[in-house]
Formats: sequence, C-alpha cells, structure tokens
Amino acid sequence: MPEVSFVSFVLSLNTTALFHLGELAHPESGLKAVDLELAKHTIDTLSMLAEKTMGNLDGQENELVTKVLYELKMRFIKAKEATV
Repeated sequence: MPEVSFVSFVLSLNTTALFHLGELAHPESGLKAVDLELAKHTIDTLSMLAEKTMGNLDGQENELVTKVLYELKMRFIKAKEATV
C-alpha cells in the first residue's frame, strides 16, 4: 500500500469519482457503470476537504486539489448532460 498522505487521499477520491462517473471499469467485472449521485457525493467531499484545508496546504497540494476538482466537475457536467 502507498504511504498515507494528503496527496494519496486526494488521488483516491479522484479515482472513486471517476469510477462513479463510469470512466473506470469495475476491477472484477470489467463493466463500467454511472452513478451520478455517488459521483457528486465524492466531488462534494473533495470540495469540503479543500475548503477545510484552505491555507494549510503547500503549493503542490493546493494545485492538485484545484486541478482534480476542476476536472471532476467538468466530467460530471458532461456525464450529466449525456443522461438527459
């Protein structure tokens, strides 16, 4: 297992959100499934984490959180539009 760090935690949340957005296949079945409610919950969790840690992150951590949140939000919008 990788060392537990802020960066690894953010990347774990990113992977979880990508899974729920249907961009990553289930490791056992190989199937992709979209669950926008769980994707939104993960994105909201990451947003809350960014807000609560504001001013306490180094430049690299702050940049990672900002980029991950932006990318996930854009992918969420795209996935939501695809279901309409």
